[in-house]
Amino acid sequence: MLTLGIETSCDDTSIALLEGESRLLANVVSSQVVHAAYGGVVPELASRAHVSNVLPVLERALEEAGTAAGRIDLIGVTHAPGLAGALLVGGAFAQGLALALDRRIVPVHHLEAHIVAILLEHREVRLPAIALVVSGGHTLLVHVPAWRRYDVVGRTRDDAAGEAFDKVAKLLGLGFPGGPAIEREARAGDPRAIPFPRPMMGRDERDFSFSGLKTAVLRWYEEAPATTRSARRADVCASFQAAVVEVLVEKTARAAEELGVPTAILAGGVASNGALREAMRARLEGIEVVWPSPVLCTDNGAMIARTALLRADEAVRPGAFDVHASLPLP
Repeated sequence: MLTLGIETSCDDTSIALLEGESRLLANVVSSQVVHAAYGGVVPELASRAHVSNVLPVLERALEEAGTAAGRIDLIGVTHAPGLAGALLVGGAFAQGLALALDRRIVPVHHLEAHIVAILLEHREVRLPAIALVVSGGHTLLVHVPAWRRYDVVGRTRDDAAGEAFDKVAKLLGLGFPGGPAIEREARAGDPRAIPFPRPMMGRDERDFSFSGLKTAVLRWYEEAPATTRSARRADVCASFQAAVVEVLVEKTARAAEELGVPTAILAGGVASNGALREAMRARLEGIEVVWPSPVLCTDNGAMIARTALLRADEAVRPGAFDVHASLPLP
């Protein structure tokens, strides 16, 4: 079975070809650098870039895989959630390709795909599990009793963790995307230098909130002299990152213990953060903590292809599905 995965939910155009369950023949990701000048993703620019990128990305994926489009058996495409215009580009492209090849399509939920990405490198994951899905647009705690069954047990009430990273990075002049920039800067800083708050850390609280933490960084920045801002930037990054990591880790650990799961899955772009991974492993003693490689944490077509294969029995004919900017996990 050769599965094509198409991902265009935000600012990355990605197409992958997956043979069987885990043999990844190609996973091409075209990132849109145009957004860096704005400090965040501009939806209209993202949609236009997807239109320009999607066919060349497919051609490159086929070339890397050493195969032809006619060999594709199944097509998976992100249909929710995400930027509406970006999703429409991917959905229309997938349907046109499916019509040309006379193939069926699996509409894939982006957040499920982030969780399922772990199966590309860890074929045997012990379930039930708790999954922390943490990215620029989402922060969720998900109980996974079995594949294709998901129960959201915690979510952010305002900013996602990745969004907070982006906004703090913009404030500090570190550019976009903010997560990798803050992680690099934090390596030279003291994570205990500035006592930023750990929001919503009540014992029975599984939801997240990062808006107040972001505001605390802003207040520190506004009150600090200009020379101090520059000299202590690494400390600010390290202290901010430590606050985010502590909240994410502690809430995941509590949920894992309360639900009695043997496995914790880290998923989404922020899951590639080294400090988060180290802290999660240290805190969750007796629980196996797993995560995908960095290239499979960020948005990618491979996770879409793997999820499409998982839900192959739900494949539909072109024109039989819509895209949704917001949609709960299935």
